[in-house]
Amino acid sequence: VQLQASGGGLVQAGGSLRLSCAASGGTFRTYTTGWFRQAPGKEREFVGAIPQSSGYNVYADSVKGRFTISRDNAKNTVHLQMNSLKPEDTAVYFCAAGRPMRSSISASEMYYYWGQGTLVTVSS
Repeated sequence: VQLQASGGGLVQAGGSLRLSCAASGGTFRTYTTGWFRQAPGKEREFVGAIPQSSGYNVYADSVKGRFTISRDNAKNTVHLQMNSLKPEDTAVYFCAAGRPMRSSISASEMYYYWGQGTLVTVSS
């Protein structure tokens, strides 16, 4: 599975962006898709994930209520809608695909395939 993340850019605090993760080369809908981010000088952190099967999405506390992940199986794409953006959301955002157990859905090592990352910059 090859993943391509897109949609990053510069936005003012309080604004919105929608990131997309387009997949090719495999049955994308059979994987859990996670979003991670890495800010300058910081470790990569979990943002949220949408499971491959029915069930509810999981989000990091820092983005809960502001970010929403959705899946478009017809287009082999997963979206990350980001609202009420804050300067601390500035990071490179990565999408990833894997089959983690729900208890480890936030663990980056449980994801097999990674996109190249897209930069989100939120100005104050």
